[in-house]
Amino acid sequence: MGTPLYNIPEENRGQQFDVPKELPGGLPFMKPEDYQYFGSLLNEENEEELSPDEQKERKIMKLLLKVKNGTPPQRKTALRQLTDKAREFGAGPLFNRILPLLMQPTLEDQERHLLDYYARVEGREIISNLSKAAGLATMIAAMRPDIDNIDEYVRNTTARAFSVVASALGIPALLPFLKAVCQSKKSWQARHTGIKIVQQIAILIGCAVLPHLRSLVEIIEHGLNDENQKVRTITALSLAALAEAAAPYGIESFDSVLKPLWKGIRSHRGKVLAAFLKAIGFIIPLMDAIYASYYTKEVMVILIREFQSPDEEMKKIVLKVVKQCVSTEGVEADYIRNDILPEFFRNFWVRRMALDRRNYKQLVETTVEIANKVGVADIVGRIVEDLKDESEPYRRMVMETIEKVVTNLGASDIDARLEELLIDGILYAFQEQTSDDANVMLNGFGAVVNSLGQRVKPYLPQICGTIKWRLNNKSAKVRQQAADLISRIAVVMKQCGEEQLMGHLGVVLYEYLGEEYPEVLGSILGALKAIVNVIGMTKMTPPIKDLLPRLTPILKNRHEKVQENCIDLVGRIADRGAEFVPAREWMRICFELLEMLKAHKKGIRRATVNTFGYIAKAIGPQDVLATLLNNLKVQERQNRVCAQLWP
Repeated sequence: MGTPLYNIPEENRGQQFDVPKELPGGLPFMKPEDYQYFGSLLNEENEEELSPDEQKERKIMKLLLKVKNGTPPQRKTALRQLTDKAREFGAGPLFNRILPLLMQPTLEDQERHLLDYYARVEGREIISNLSKAAGLATMIAAMRPDIDNIDEYVRNTTARAFSVVASALGIPALLPFLKAVCQSKKSWQARHTGIKIVQQIAILIGCAVLPHLRSLVEIIEHGLNDENQKVRTITALSLAALAEAAAPYGIESFDSVLKPLWKGIRSHRGKVLAAFLKAIGFIIPLMDAIYASYYTKEVMVILIREFQSPDEEMKKIVLKVVKQCVSTEGVEADYIRNDILPEFFRNFWVRRMALDRRNYKQLVETTVEIANKVGVADIVGRIVEDLKDESEPYRRMVMETIEKVVTNLGASDIDARLEELLIDGILYAFQEQTSDDANVMLNGFGAVVNSLGQRVKPYLPQICGTIKWRLNNKSAKVRQQAADLISRIAVVMKQCGEEQLMGHLGVVLYEYLGEEYPEVLGSILGALKAIVNVIGMTKMTPPIKDLLPRLTPILKNRHEKVQENCIDLVGRIADRGAEFVPAREWMRICFELLEMLKAHKKGIRRATVNTFGYIAKAIGPQDVLATLLNNLKVQERQNRVCAQLWP
């Protein structure tokens, strides 16, 4: 039996393929699920024939599509237009388009965040205007049934709405109603919502609560002893919000709640304790130094006990309260050093804390605050050896803390032994990094070297050896970090008198100007610029007359980082070392610079205009002017404007 012949299928000209279609008017592409909301934009109608309402709706749809699917510049412009024209569009048309989108199940988190913001802002505006038009009695009558709704989401939304009413009509108008709701015997839900309203008022109007602070505290204080756990929790959170809004004033308004809060932290556990601690954390910074010191020591017993809590939310609150307590005047360094630090480091400085971003951030902030009280050596000495830990996220957390501490406080109380451990640790951490987030290590290395200043001189040969070795690495990211590090430490190398070492690095970087990765090339140019800035034109190696001709072809590179660093370097040479380069070379550079006037980034265009000025100063303005005058005839408006800016 023979093999059947293969027949070429007939062409189906009616077949549709999912080829992205360019939308009219420069709109972004639509996803398949977008057609039901934005499909009408594909109809190329004459907008002048549409009614005013239809034109408005079409405009809103275009802006929302740009917010949802557009490029960052499109999104930014569309967001600004939506904000500026919100009143002109009106709440109805905006909500008619935004709310169905928010209910879309396929909406991505980023899209939901962007659209939700406008829904909330518009909702707030509507409630505010309604309150002023309808009056307080009508607003209370309309929302009263939702105050004790069994659904917590409905109650929370009601509390937010009432906070907007209070903002619109003034807090005094709402106080009698709030008092009645917060003391409701009918249901705990009503009390919970009333106290939640106070919390939302504090969050919404901030320091404007100060004139009404005592009244608001008195209305909710009984909630700390409520029979229902949720009411006790929301009361403590509301007090925390009021204290945060009133800071640094208003401590006298909280006198009546100090005793129940202190009793509460001794008897409660779990979420209720976390809320009580949060309230105390915001109230202590409002106190005078003597009282702050006393209350910190009282609460610290509970905090140290909770250092061992496995609950992530409790950890965050404990760290926050420790930070607030140690930053308060009256809390002595010796007390922190002896009573807090041992348990703090034993329980919190563990690898697991580096894996949760919020924990990581709060731990770094709290440790930096403690360092502000006890000094650099006590903190850095406890964590410096962790720079060699096998966990990279943990090493990164250690490096970020050390960077912030030495940036704030300097390195004067770091002794010779700690200095050795620190340099050894940062070199190890820098070389062992594998993640993409290299800035933490780079910033930390730069901060330590700059803080140590001339004390770093004995270690510079080792540091520069590491840099040279990494500049030759096969990984582009590693080469880029090595070049960036030169930019960070060039000033210190000058302070240490290591001009010969810098000259050697200059020659090495010069040899790498053929780098194929633009990000790496941009960093190499940045490093060369840093060396030229500190070493000067006459001592630069390679000589300026050899360096500049190598830069001229790089000016053609269209990568923004390369353009910016290259034009800065050329500009610096034109400003300080023009005499080392023949006039003909400067004219060649002028012609290359004309293309730079088309750059999208304003910084590049500004640097180009400045460089024209330096070159004209060096070789005389006649030839440069001739080049620029010819440029005034070109079509691109941007080029003409830049050419006119130069004189």
